[in-house]
Amino acid sequence: MKKFILTLLILSLSLFAGEIKLLDQKANDPAYQLPLKKYQKFLCEATLENGKKVQFVSVKAMMQVFYHQKYFIDHKFIDSHIKNMFVQDFLTGTKLDAKKALYVFGSRVIGPHGDDLIPLKDDASVKVFTIKYKGTKTIPYSKISVGLIRYLDM
Repeated sequence: MKKFILTLLILSLSLFAGEIKLLDQKANDPAYQLPLKKYQKFLCEATLENGKKVQFVSVKAMMQVFYHQKYFIDHKFIDSHIKNMFVQDFLTGTKLDAKKALYVFGSRVIGPHGDDLIPLKDDASVKVFTIKYKGTKTIPYSKISVGLIRYLDM
């Protein structure tokens, strides 16, 4: 019963929150070239320094570009450095500042390109998520590293 009430509370709080809307129905992710339209539940977004928005199929894809911006700019996958990043709470679809989200690693949820980090808005959401999908570890944005992204991409 507690699980049900907690889930209901989280879902009701998200009814008035924004979500990341797909900007281009035909666009592909710059990191993996996967169609964004097919993976909207995992959709992430970055605002570039030039004001443009770029969308990604997952947290892992966005972090690949973030950690290798020079490569992606030189090869014209993005046209400016990343200024801000946003993710969606996996349970509610609520748009979150990527730096304020918590990320679950090692869950039963498989991202569009394999193992991924699943973003959630707070500890209560993490508890609900791990009841349903498990998870090895929860980490804040500050603990995401190039090495972790490389590991997830193996």
